[in-house]
Amino acid sequence: MRVAELTGGAPAGVGAALDLVDGFDTALTGGFGRLGAEGTAALAALAGALAGSPLGGPAAEAAEKIAAGAVAEAHLLTLAGARTALLGSVHDALLSRLDGALGRTRAECPAAGGDDVAANLLAGCRSWLAELAIAGWRGVDHDLVSASDRFVEGLLKEPRLRGAAVLLDGLAAELRASSPVATMESVPERRWADLWARGMLLTRTAAPPTTAKPVSGRLLVLGVDVHEHATSVQVQAHGVLEVDGGGTRLVRTAVAAPKVDTITGPPMWRLLDAHPTLLKALAERRGLTVKDMALRPGGDLIWDDGKARAGKEADPFAVARVQLAEAVAAEAPPLDRHPVRIAEPVFLEGYTVNGTALELDGHAFDIDLERLPACGPVTPELVRASTSCVALVRWDAGTWRVQPLAVRATVRKKPVEACTGDWALGPTDPKVLKATSRTGDAVGVLRERAGRLLRK
Repeated sequence: MRVAELTGGAPAGVGAALDLVDGFDTALTGGFGRLGAEGTAALAALAGALAGSPLGGPAAEAAEKIAAGAVAEAHLLTLAGARTALLGSVHDALLSRLDGALGRTRAECPAAGGDDVAANLLAGCRSWLAELAIAGWRGVDHDLVSASDRFVEGLLKEPRLRGAAVLLDGLAAELRASSPVATMESVPERRWADLWARGMLLTRTAAPPTTAKPVSGRLLVLGVDVHEHATSVQVQAHGVLEVDGGGTRLVRTAVAAPKVDTITGPPMWRLLDAHPTLLKALAERRGLTVKDMALRPGGDLIWDDGKARAGKEADPFAVARVQLAEAVAAEAPPLDRHPVRIAEPVFLEGYTVNGTALELDGHAFDIDLERLPACGPVTPELVRASTSCVALVRWDAGTWRVQPLAVRATVRKKPVEACTGDWALGPTDPKVLKATSRTGDAVGVLRERAGRLLRK
C-alpha cells in the first residue's frame, strides 16, 4: 500500500464538487417553492458543473424553471440525477486514488435497465418526494409525512420494489420523528438530501431485473462490519472468493434481522441464528464452500445458508496478506456511486497507534473507533495495542479513515488476535459471558412472548 498517495489531500475538484452539493442541499432545506437568490445560484451552479455532460442542458433548464416558480416533477427528477451524478464523480475520483494506492484492479459493472412494475405506486411516491422538495425540510410536518403511508405500504407488498420501499419508509420515519422540522436546531441536510435524491431516481422505474449470476467456489472471510440500529441489525462480511475455474474476487455478503432497541451487544447474534453455517464460519474462522450462490455485478453475494458449508480453518490475516492484493474488486453500480459507500478491505502491519491515529510509514490515518461493534471482542484498547490489522478504508468528512475488522496486538506480553465475528456463536470472554448470563436470555424471552401472542 502506497500510503503517501492517500495523505496528500483529496483529488482535484473533489472539494469544489462537494461545495456544489452542499449548496443544493441548503436550498432543499429551505424548499424549492420559495427559492431565494442563494438557492437560485446554487441550482444554477450545480447545473453549470454538468455543462459538458448529457445532463447539462436538461439540468440548466430544470434550474431555470424551478427558479421561475414552475416546479415540476420532471425538473426535480433531473436535478436529483444531476446531484447523484456529481457525487458519483467524487466517488470515482476517490476510488481511483485508493485503487492506485492499493494496486487494486476493478471489474467493470454491466449496465442494467428497468421496467414499469407498479408504475402508479412509484408515481405516488415520486409525487410525495416532490412535495417534500417544494416545502423544504423546514416545512415538513406530520401531515406531509403521513401522505406517504399508503404508497409505501403498497411498495412493501411488491418484492421488486422492496429497496425503494425500505428507503422511503426510513426517510418517512426519520421525518416523522423530527416533525415539525422547523423546531429542530439543525437539519441533517446531506443525509436527507441523499435519501431524497436516491428515492426520486428509484421511483423513476422499478428496480432493474436481477443480473445476479450463480457462482461456486471458496469464500474466505476477511472480517465483519456490523450495522446496528434500534429496530434492525445487519452483518456484512467482506471476503475473497476463489471462483471455481480460476480467479479471485473481492465480495461482500450480508444477513439482517429485525430487532428491538433493548437487544444489543453479544445477544444480538442470536437474532441471526437462521444462518447457522455463516455464523459457524465466522466464530471458528473457517472458509466456506459455496455452490451456485447468486453474485451481483457490484460484488454482493446474496447469502443462502443452504448453498454453503463450512470448510477448513482460514486465518483472515494470512488470507489478507497473500490474496487480498491479487483479488479483483467490483465496480459500483451507478446509483451506488457515492463517497459514503466506499469501504475497501486492506491489510496493514508495522504501524503504531497514537490516540486515535494510526501511524504508518510516517503518515497518519484516523481510526474510526465509533464503528467498532459492541457484539464483538475488538475494542478500542485492543486497537491501540495492535501492530497489524485487517480493516476497511473509508472516506469520511474529507479524510481517509480506517475501520479495524480484525487486529493482532500484544497484551501483557502475550500475542492476542480478535475478529469482529468471533462471538457469532456466543462470547468467549469469561467476563462478558458472565455479564450476559446475568441479564438473561432477552431474545428467548421476546420470542416466547411473541409466539404466545400469535397463538392467541
